[in-house]
Amino acid sequence: MSNLDFVKAQGLGNDFVIADGTQESLRGVDLFDLAKRVCDRNFGIGGDGLILVLPSNVADCRMQIINSDGSEAEMCGNGIRCFARYLLERGRMCDTVTVETLAGIKTVTVAKTGGRTGFTVNMGAPRLNAEEIPVQGYDGQVISQPLDVDGEILNITCVSMGNPHCITFVDSVKDVPLSTLGPKIETHKAFPKKTNVEFIEVLGEDEINFRVWERGAGPTLACGTGACASVVAGVLNKKIKNAATVHLPGGDLFIEWRKDGNVYMTGPAEEVFTGTYKLQ
Repeated sequence: MSNLDFVKAQGLGNDFVIADGTQESLRGVDLFDLAKRVCDRNFGIGGDGLILVLPSNVADCRMQIINSDGSEAEMCGNGIRCFARYLLERGRMCDTVTVETLAGIKTVTVAKTGGRTGFTVNMGAPRLNAEEIPVQGYDGQVISQPLDVDGEILNITCVSMGNPHCITFVDSVKDVPLSTLGPKIETHKAFPKKTNVEFIEVLGEDEINFRVWERGAGPTLACGTGACASVVAGVLNKKIKNAATVHLPGGDLFIEWRKDGNVYMTGPAEEVFTGTYKLQ
């Protein structure tokens, strides 16, 4: 029986199992099945996803992220900050690192957040055309458009931050039936690759409340790409300015949609513990 050395890390309560993907013990292992087993909160380590640190030919390193249901994600905002924390703690980055993802190369910079070491990530430019997100049944940008969800009409705005997001503005995020409405939207026929689902309550021109149903993971305490997409949606709907604090259940992120067209996310990431997982 071989072992997998891992680190458990969290960014605002969005937690991940991180491992060096070049470990000999992973040779020939079904990584997608492994993700489901290690992320199980009763019989495994527990986490929203498995992140593998891999070499890259186009960046300093590559991040592969597999959701707790065994599906692969293009990108994860909280995950990439945890990824950077892993590198920083092992002397594999100084102030800045470039990371190859399925959503392109992302640059992560060490930053101070609330007196602690955090990270700012250049998340790139949002994709707004329906075919790029992707979302079917709409032309061009999907901004405050109707979506029929089992007879209930929701006004949605759709954004891709390398992965698809469907945003709805509500009066109170506490009143949203997340566990029933979230999966219905995630698997709606309008989204051929499924979608992350965000519910947003505007508190002011630079502040919003946020709840998320993550594609492949369900309800989580935070979603970095979702926070970015939500600020973009808020700007497109003329509800907020292009820089805002996003209050997630697990804590706060500061999001800026800058004049260069890119979205920047700043927030914390911490290692929780290290360990060894017995592979079967």
